[in-house]
Amino acid sequence: MSVKYVPVQWNKNKWGYDAVLIVLVVLYIVIFIRVGTPAAELARPLDNAILRMRAFGTCALWMLTFILCIGPLARLDKRFLPVLYNRRHLGVLTSVVAFTHAMYVLGWYFSFTPQPQLTALLSSATGLGQILGFPVELLGLLALFLLAILSATSHDFWLSFLSAPVWKTLHLLIYPAYALVVAHVALGYFQDSRNPAFGALFISSALIVAGLHLAALIKERKVNASDIDWVKACRPDDIPDKRAAIVSLSKDERVAIFRSGTSFSAVSNACAHQGGPLGEGKIVYGCVTCPWHGFSYKARNGRSPAPFTEMIPTYNMKLENGVLYIDRKANQPGTDVEPIIYEGATDG
Repeated sequence: MSVKYVPVQWNKNKWGYDAVLIVLVVLYIVIFIRVGTPAAELARPLDNAILRMRAFGTCALWMLTFILCIGPLARLDKRFLPVLYNRRHLGVLTSVVAFTHAMYVLGWYFSFTPQPQLTALLSSATGLGQILGFPVELLGLLALFLLAILSATSHDFWLSFLSAPVWKTLHLLIYPAYALVVAHVALGYFQDSRNPAFGALFISSALIVAGLHLAALIKERKVNASDIDWVKACRPDDIPDKRAAIVSLSKDERVAIFRSGTSFSAVSNACAHQGGPLGEGKIVYGCVTCPWHGFSYKARNGRSPAPFTEMIPTYNMKLENGVLYIDRKANQPGTDVEPIIYEGATDG
């Protein structure tokens, strides 16, 4: 495949992924309205509009929590990879759920104001200098603005147009958006509930996200070098056949060691197309295949099969005492490297 931008069409897996997401959202809304709110012991009775408002608000929080957990979970355990590839769809749906929540808020509290609803919300935001009574609507509005930016730029066109580094930097806005949503939901809940259990659950979600990111970071930084030039990677048996192990050489550089039977080769983890994580893909028809858009490379030389001309860097490796080591210095893109052959490799 070429690095020229080509729209990615929906397929059966994407439709299935989206259908499951929508069903889960509907189920959550129904369960929240019927079960969750009575258990919260709210300070005053709620009507149906406020129930729906809070159902959509908390749903957006859990969806954002799950989105931020997907990345570190996939790095800690490859069984989570299937939910990683289409998480942008989950992000867009999260924005829709959050927007629905905001529409219920404006429609309920500002329906009869002579001012535009958004103006009325902003002008009513008093109590900035206190915790109880703090205008949590401002936090939610800012979070919604950030989610709208992320949703609007989630398409591959923007990834191609902005370039992968700029696009990835832009989408780090999901972290301040998440912090704002947690503060918006938790602080608003504490102001109107006698039961702290639900509020503690909101705070726990943020701690889980932070803990998983920390665990993934610690795992990636457990890199022991045998000397200044070589990095200890893993045992050959640690890599499933047709899959890869991702090794961090530095904060910004990762290498994917691919296994094909008893043959092992190392290439850059970044796809030449849009920086996709090659190590999360697999070998298909003899070629390393990017999980994002299917761009392919030969593992031993990092070259795309003819007639395509894309290339990625390769790395030299050595096998000592049953352990694979990677040379820290990358080869020029397209450099042929003789694979490491380990006849004792098993599927373990």
